[in-house]
Amino acid sequence: MTTTIDDIDAKILNILQEDASISVADIAAKVGLSSSPCWRRIKRMEEDGVIVRNVTILNREKLGLGFEVYVAVKLERPTRENLKVFEKFVSALPEVLECATVTGAVDYVLRVITTDMNTYDDFLRDNILSLDLVQTALSRIVIRSVKDTTALPLGLITPK
Repeated sequence: MTTTIDDIDAKILNILQEDASISVADIAAKVGLSSSPCWRRIKRMEEDGVIVRNVTILNREKLGLGFEVYVAVKLERPTRENLKVFEKFVSALPEVLECATVTGAVDYVLRVITTDMNTYDDFLRDNILSLDLVQTALSRIVIRSVKDTTALPLGLITPK
């Protein structure tokens, strides 16, 4: 179910998407509210599930995790049971940051982060390709990230 947000909610959410550590008082000042109503709006959006969690975004390069790959995976037989097994398996792999079911010639696209090419090769061989239900895994190594954001385009849903 979609939750309706107004312009003030959208402003609050945009601020939080940029920096979730900002104080409620600072958010309130930026959106033209006092702290209490601002806090109530944030709490309502948390309760409604609009705000799922607050996280800290780390610099992968500085941590030595600069090798990024998108992997298109096709299952041998994409039955309901095989899909369930595969999804459970990749959900437990810390190298897999994202896994999406997609349309077209493949069944999944994974976003994988490792330290380097050799570590990725080991990951691919020891995990993805070791599953009997995987037919193919096509790797696309990221050369350079052009845009990397977690912010949702809230302008698409706010009243005009």
